[in-house]
Amino acid sequence: MKRKLGMWGEEIATRYLQDKGYKILDRNYYTRNGELDIICEKDSTIIFVEVKTRKSTSFGSPEEAITRKKINHLRQTALIYLNTVKYPYKEIRFDVITILIDGNKEIINHIEQAF
Repeated sequence: MKRKLGMWGEEIATRYLQDKGYKILDRNYYTRNGELDIICEKDSTIIFVEVKTRKSTSFGSPEEAITRKKINHLRQTALIYLNTVKYPYKEIRFDVITILIDGNKEIINHIEQAF
C-alpha cells in the first residue's frame, strides 16, 4: 500500500514538473546508498527531487519525513549519479515535492532548493 501511494505521488509530481517546463532525465535511480525519485533539468540546472506523499497528517506532515539521514543519502546518491552520466549542467539543486491527498484533492507543495 505504501509503495503504491509513493508511486502514485511520483506520477503526480512528474506531471507537475513537466507542466512547469522541467525535462525529466531519470526516475527511481537506485544505488546502495539510496534512491533518487526524480532527476530533471531546467535552465542547465540538474534538479534532484524527493517526493513524499501522504493521505493525512496524523503522523506529521510529508515534509517532516525528510530527515538529516535521508538528506545525506540523497546527496551521496546524487554524487554517484553525477559521476556516471555525462550531462552538461551549470548547477545542481535539491527540491522536495510533497503531496497531501485530501479527499479527491491533491495539495502539492514544491520546495525549491530545500537543502
